[in-house]
Amino acid sequence: MTTTESRPQLPFQRPNAIDLAPLYGVLHRETAPVEVLTPAGDPAWLITRFEQARQIFADPRFGRSHPAPEQASKISDAAILSGPSGEYEKEKEDHTRLRRLLVPAFSASRMRKLSDHVQELVDARVDELIAARDANPDQPVDLHALLSFPLPVLVICELLGVPFEDREYFHNLSTQLGRMDIGALAQDALEELREYMRRLAAKKRANPEQDVMSDLVKAQAEDPDFGEDEMTRLAAGLLFAGHETTMSRIDMGVVFLLSDLARRDRFAADPEGQAQATVEEVLRMTATGDLGLLRYAREDVEVEGVTMKRGDCVLLSSGAANRDPSVFTDPEEFDPTRSPNIHLAFGHGAHFCIGASLARTELRIALSTLFRRIPGIRLAVAPNDLEVRPGSIAGGLVSLPVTW
Repeated sequence: MTTTESRPQLPFQRPNAIDLAPLYGVLHRETAPVEVLTPAGDPAWLITRFEQARQIFADPRFGRSHPAPEQASKISDAAILSGPSGEYEKEKEDHTRLRRLLVPAFSASRMRKLSDHVQELVDARVDELIAARDANPDQPVDLHALLSFPLPVLVICELLGVPFEDREYFHNLSTQLGRMDIGALAQDALEELREYMRRLAAKKRANPEQDVMSDLVKAQAEDPDFGEDEMTRLAAGLLFAGHETTMSRIDMGVVFLLSDLARRDRFAADPEGQAQATVEEVLRMTATGDLGLLRYAREDVEVEGVTMKRGDCVLLSSGAANRDPSVFTDPEEFDPTRSPNIHLAFGHGAHFCIGASLARTELRIALSTLFRRIPGIRLAVAPNDLEVRPGSIAGGLVSLPVTW
């Protein structure tokens, strides 16, 4: 056991938006989990190896709740991924019940119906990109502001049943609750978002529609265990997860494709045909945030010769695991032809991201449409000059200047 003072503290400093922190390369050579400090200064185990991460994702001895929440390691001051969640004694039961409620919302048939609308939204956003460029041909345009940010917000708002005019308000709240550096303001944003969800639920109760909030209101009426607080927490979590990480992945997908013009040209020659495999490599390479997914040990567990005690905090770094050299050949290279490409971008096991199909749909349509319509697009700044959003759990870029 290392002393607290000698543990490295997250988040590790990364050199640019594309590369992980160099320390991860060192940690990949460690066979056992690594002791670190969270951004809040509390002890945690960091998992960077692919097989360890996959095993722990699927291991029921790890969960999101804690036997003594007041004693649990705190991650940060963000309102998302700040510490334990849920009731310790009922975690598995509650997770199974809530996931069952959400399965119809993210069914394959619903995703197929939604894909046509996603195409319309992407076309409209690319129209705006082209119009902005035509209006001021001497200046780059910000793809982040015109495509990567609005698209996932519009999609998740439609899925949830949030009025179109509230999309900017929603995004601002989501950004705040995912910030680690604004103190109590993050928690205030979460409470404001939950209150909004309560008002929205009341409207859906009076006038149900074909959307997830209406589904949740109906489920609440049929299930006495599904209370108002739980519903608003679930809806707030869907909002955050449903657009923050997808926004980052659209940004980075464009960056990966444009960081090598020969790669760009190959993709632009057949974007629809290459989109699916390219999306999987974007998912593997994009590190959405620099912390990892949070778990707590529900009992003493031995992993590679070290014992994680009951209640210990574990952070599963999917971004680092997806670049594990023991699993991926040339893991730092963006290779859309990589096969097989079994990554952990959406987790693994019982907590596998329920919105994975939606995220893949948005990425596939956004990238294929963009490069079909603007095949000569290029970065207006060097990749190393792109700025990562400061203090954000989900990562992502401040802006993405492009030209053509």
